[in-house]
Amino acid sequence: MWYHTVFFLPEDYPPVRAEIVSVGTELLLGQITDTNAVFLSQDLAARGIDVLHRSTVGDNMERLEAALRLALSRADIVITIGGLGPTQDDLTKEACSAATGIPLVPDPESEQAIRDFFARRGVPFNEANLKQALRPERGTNLKNPNGTAPGCVFDCGDRSIICLPGPPAELRPMWLNEAVPWLAARGFTPSEVLRSRVLRFVGIGESLLEPKVRDLMASSNPTLAPYAKTGEVHLRITAKAPDEESAVAMIAEMEHAVRERAGEWLYGVDDETLETVVVRQALERGVTLATAESCTGGLISSRITDVPGSSGAFLLGAVCYSNEAKTEILGVPPEMIAAHGAVSEEVAIAMAEGARRRSGADIAVSDTGIAGPSGGTPEKPVGLVWIGIASAKGARAERNLFAGDRTTVKLRASQAALALLLKTIREESGHGGGC
Repeated sequence: MWYHTVFFLPEDYPPVRAEIVSVGTELLLGQITDTNAVFLSQDLAARGIDVLHRSTVGDNMERLEAALRLALSRADIVITIGGLGPTQDDLTKEACSAATGIPLVPDPESEQAIRDFFARRGVPFNEANLKQALRPERGTNLKNPNGTAPGCVFDCGDRSIICLPGPPAELRPMWLNEAVPWLAARGFTPSEVLRSRVLRFVGIGESLLEPKVRDLMASSNPTLAPYAKTGEVHLRITAKAPDEESAVAMIAEMEHAVRERAGEWLYGVDDETLETVVVRQALERGVTLATAESCTGGLISSRITDVPGSSGAFLLGAVCYSNEAKTEILGVPPEMIAAHGAVSEEVAIAMAEGARRRSGADIAVSDTGIAGPSGGTPEKPVGLVWIGIASAKGARAERNLFAGDRTTVKLRASQAALALLLKTIREESGHGGGC
């Protein structure tokens, strides 16, 4: 699986600079995450267009116009996100008009499309929406079958502004179906391929993984770049080549080198999640699974059962938060809890053995720990989590000390549990190493 579709640029085409301007006070207040800018940055990079700046501006005419003038002074293509609605604080077209000197004029086709949109939904037409039908005198409107706000292009000769709506369900199809063809008509034709592949690692931190591949990261084509995630690390390989076959071969060579050095911790590629790989390998190898959870509160079993087809491998998930539940459901001896405490190696092992015995599963994983923010002691601090594993070959537990708030500790614990589960599946079915 590949993250990027193949896109091309002519060999003699000069570098194209783009800038993204996101519009909306709600973005500055942190009320909305700007996933649109991320999407556009990734797509533009895949098309060989350099995004050199990204900015966010509130719903203020003066500041938005200033941001657009600055963007036009240093970019060939400026892409705005949002501010195309019918209300007074939707100012993007007006600001673009002021920044470029291109007046706005009525567009009968867009007006009719907006009226038809209201009619299809049986909603009375609001005259305020006619504002959305204005288009640049030099430029064009971009159709929006998914909403009332058409996009538009301000054509400034050697500079252009592409205005897109804010809702992702409207922006993405408009970008791909309307704006990209407009860019292609400006001379973007096939010539060079850009491809990427992501390798996913668990059980090793970025500070330990990076030295193993440091010399490979010096390569300029293909490139190798690390990204730290919660509970795992990603390495992205990106190659540029004259054709797809060459790009794939370059990536494969780099991937082989990475696997030789760090394959022990490699669990998946591209968009594969840890739980997806656990379920797939359990199904492929005929292994059944069970969980016994305390501090994660069912997060491990939830992640497993989020995977389609997991019912073919997952037999039981028990959330035993209290000591009494650990005893009554999993058979953990009360004297063991009294002697060692619920958060201990012994109890983690007993929980895993109890879940395996109760379910008849081949492998059972457990956790018991202190997620915080309170409840820790010098001997057993917040973040301490024991992960137990039980199979026909025996049982053991691993000690972990996770940093972060309560939610982060639970997530990291679920990652560690799934990683130990995957490692055990591989080892006990005769397949060691990474994916």
